[in-house]
Amino acid sequence: MSIDHKYLIIVSGPTAVGKTDVTIDLALKYNCPILSCDSRQIYKELNIGTAKVTQSEQKGIPHHFIDHVSIHEPYSAGKYEKQAIALLEELFMQHKVLILTGGTGLYIQAITQGLDDFPDVEQDIIDELEDELQRNGLLALSQNLKERDPEYYELVDKQNSRRVIRALSIIRQTGKKFSDFLNRPEKKRNFTPIKILLNRDRQKLYDRINLRVDQMMEKGLLNEVQSLIEHKTLKSLQTVGYQELFSHLDGHTDLKTAIELIKRNSRRYAKRQLTWFRRDPQWQSFHPDARAEISKYLNNLIQQA
Repeated sequence: MSIDHKYLIIVSGPTAVGKTDVTIDLALKYNCPILSCDSRQIYKELNIGTAKVTQSEQKGIPHHFIDHVSIHEPYSAGKYEKQAIALLEELFMQHKVLILTGGTGLYIQAITQGLDDFPDVEQDIIDELEDELQRNGLLALSQNLKERDPEYYELVDKQNSRRVIRALSIIRQTGKKFSDFLNRPEKKRNFTPIKILLNRDRQKLYDRINLRVDQMMEKGLLNEVQSLIEHKTLKSLQTVGYQELFSHLDGHTDLKTAIELIKRNSRRYAKRQLTWFRRDPQWQSFHPDARAEISKYLNNLIQQA
């Protein structure tokens, strides 16, 4: 196949918007597997709190990069790029169309453009930042990032200590802004990406997020977090839905407050996701219920074999 005859349909959007149903429909239409680009569903131990697609929801369609690694294994967007690109090359030998779905913008960038090359950081700098996190908390580090690199501060997931520390470590190592390293030339890929952005009215999206958190609690999220509490300092667990309940289990907040914090932080995460996507004009926006419009749009772009 030539480059024009390989298509990667990317279905993304903010958390809880409704990506799963749309993606499954498209995978059935094109009879192809799905690759996940969700940096939390990649972990085997994180299920309820990541709203991981269930076996029944998968409808027999092969899904890749779900339950891919353990929380104990170091994993990065750079490693994801290498593994996912290798798998795409293999799968494109049998498929004209493949589907990528999830809401992690950095993973999508890794696939479509390649990641920027960052300098190595001395371990002493990382250790220093980890110590500051323990002493002063994530908010203090986030404020430091805001002062040093306000552009990246607007994009980063401020609840994700890994991302905040990563940015600050580059800043302290180089004396340059982290965002200065984010505008390198794109890597060439042997497929054509088609970017579908799902979105809803903001209040309806926030209502769905709140409802999803309530449903997670009903499904046993607190028990899931309790089972992981001895590993709470792992970087893979520095994420919304887990950190708030770790705080509750440590006696810092009551359960009701912890649940409200999960909802608030999830809404804030959705807002940051949309900010990230809006930087790229290649995204075509659709309501998740607009299946016919999405299908027509794809039919017009994907050349018939």
